[in-house]
Amino acid sequence: MGDFSGILEALGGSGNNTVEVSGEWAQGRALFGGLAAAITMEPVMRHVDPDRELRSASIAFVGPLSPGVVHVTPRALREGGSVSQFQAEAAQDGEVKTSVLASFGKARASGAVMPAEPAVGAPAPDEVEPVIYRKGVNPAFTRFFEYRYCIGSLPFTGATTRDMGGWIRFRDEAGPLGPLQLLGLIDAWPPATLPLLTERAPSSSLTWFVEFVQPLPAIEANDWLLYQATLDHARDGYGQTQARLWTRAGDLIALSRQTVTVFG
Repeated sequence: MGDFSGILEALGGSGNNTVEVSGEWAQGRALFGGLAAAITMEPVMRHVDPDRELRSASIAFVGPLSPGVVHVTPRALREGGSVSQFQAEAAQDGEVKTSVLASFGKARASGAVMPAEPAVGAPAPDEVEPVIYRKGVNPAFTRFFEYRYCIGSLPFTGATTRDMGGWIRFRDEAGPLGPLQLLGLIDAWPPATLPLLTERAPSSSLTWFVEFVQPLPAIEANDWLLYQATLDHARDGYGQTQARLWTRAGDLIALSRQTVTVFG
């Protein structure tokens, strides 16, 4: 199967944590980071106790994970009374390409309770013009997502604002979404550095830290989710960004930080 969840299902059913991914999911010469992260995480999700929810993941894009055969090696670092720590590496030709450190924790009674801040204001998705996929112009993988930009500026417009984002959902997925699919939706957006540029230039994530606000609400593949990224700093070909993801009802579901490289 070529859809996002189908690739993960093929990996889970392989018997040896191996899957082959087509170039349709590429961003330049490499697979797009959200899929690379989800592939690396998938065997971990099968090993952890179901009462322990994914709280955070630290992802290092060590090298380009190319279209083709990918092998993942998961490893339990520690399983305590409430928290489990796992590591996983995705490799090609014997070389590590993506590395993940994931933390899982089960819920427990606590007096520390604070609701998340409300979602940013945004027009409804049907009030925003869709982004039309253009082969050879947009990264190949973006054909699998629907975008509605309504926060900040578009890439390569020479903007001076820090914010970027809007609504997003999968184009052809079906069924409920979990943390692995949410990784794809978060990273499907371009880096918040790109609106600063006036000409097209390649850019990619170097490191990525994402936290999930548990328990996650029920999310279906055709649900619109609101994304806002903020550029904290950019200089010398690198940028530091932070982002948040909400449901249409305004529930905060994920927080993200990335160090990105910019070649322009």
